[in-house]
Amino acid sequence: MAVHNWQKSSFSGDAANCVYVSATADGAIKIRESDDPDSVITTTPDTLRAFICGVKAGEFDHLTA
Repeated sequence: MAVHNWQKSSFSGDAANCVYVSATADGAIKIRESDDPDSVITTTPDTLRAFICGVKAGEFDHLTA
């Protein structure tokens, strides 16, 4: 089993609902949430970059309203 160097989002602070990310040796990005650490999403740097840009642009705001 691969060992991941999980990094917690600085936005999470000491809150319970934390997002963690880890880069793998082959360049993939792993993402997990602290409430369910066994559920891990795998993506690419380009796809994660596009998602983050969309979040910053407000493209998903309607989902939290």
